[in-house]
Parts: sequence; structure tokens; C-alpha cells
Amino acid sequence: MSIAKKSETTRLNILQNGHRLVQKKGFAALGLQEILAASNVPKGSFYHYFASKEAFGVALLQDYIQDYAKKLEPLLAEGSGRERLMRYFTGWIADDRDVGQPGWAEDCLVVKLAAEVSDLSENMRHVLSDGADALVMRLAEVIREGRKDGSLGPGIKPTALAQTLYQMWLGAALLARLTRSPAPFEHALFATERLLDCDNDD
Repeated sequence: MSIAKKSETTRLNILQNGHRLVQKKGFAALGLQEILAASNVPKGSFYHYFASKEAFGVALLQDYIQDYAKKLEPLLAEGSGRERLMRYFTGWIADDRDVGQPGWAEDCLVVKLAAEVSDLSENMRHVLSDGADALVMRLAEVIREGRKDGSLGPGIKPTALAQTLYQMWLGAALLARLTRSPAPFEHALFATERLLDCDNDD
């Protein structure tokens, strides 16, 4: 294995183990020693890749958002605009038939960290905010395409609807964590169908 390849593998190993630990404990409560132990690397190796714990957090979120975008595109690639949107939002909900495959919301670092890092790190907050903005823009693009293909009403306002849907599903994800119930997702799915069936200029 080349030195560059080994270096990237080590960095990825730290980020993957860090992601798992952050999902479990949050960012502030996670100690550097826990990351080192889980990744089986010395402290010097960690600081070779990340100047600080905050820099690690920024890289973690950047990688997460890039991976999220890659997972998103196949869901939005085929079908009418309405079908593609429903496929995406249905993916937020865990499917009991897919053992070991949680819904997107269970792995969502925006849901997990938004409130925590907004006060903790301005750099991390910017990464999450920019990622959320990019997702809303992508959903708005699909809504525009849905208006063109006739699956969504011509009076629907793409950006406003995309923002409303994303905010609603983030709220549902938080409530699902609090209640340990899928009911918030079921309500969000019902409301999404109703919103997509409306023509907002009527």
C-alpha cells in the first residue's frame, strides 16, 4: 500500500469511528482518548490529520454531507418529481423489513448536532448550515421538475415548499427521538402527501 493510500485509510478510519461515537454520545461529551482508542491510533497520528478536535468535527461533518449527497442522488434520479420526493422522505423512516438498515433520520448528524454545535463551534455550524441549504436547493430543483412533468401543481412555490418540507421532517426526527415512536414520521409523511397534492396559488 502506498504511503498516500495508507494515510487516507488512517484518516478515514478516524472519521468513521468518530462518526459512530458522535452518534452515540454527541460531540462535546466525546473525549479525544475515546476516538484514539476506537481508531487504534496514537495521539500524534490524530493531530497529523486534524489540528484540533474542532477541526476533526469540521472534517467529520464535511465528509458526512458529501456522503449524504451521494446517497441522495439515486433516490432523486428516476420517476416524476412527486415520486422522487416521496421516495426521499420515505427513506427517513426505518423499514423493519430491512434489518440493520435504519432510516436516514437515525443517522442524521444535522438532527444529532445542530443545537449542540451552533453554540460550540461557528465553523461546524457553517458546515451544517451550508449542507442544509444545499439540500433544500436540491429538493426545490426536484419540485420545479415536478411542476414541469405535471406531477406537482403549477402554483407550488419550489423553494418555499422545499424549506417547509425539510423543516417539518427535521422536527419529526427530533420528536421521534424524544418519544421513541414512529408516529411523528407517520404524521410528517401524511402532511407531505397533502402538501404535494396542493396547488399553493389556488
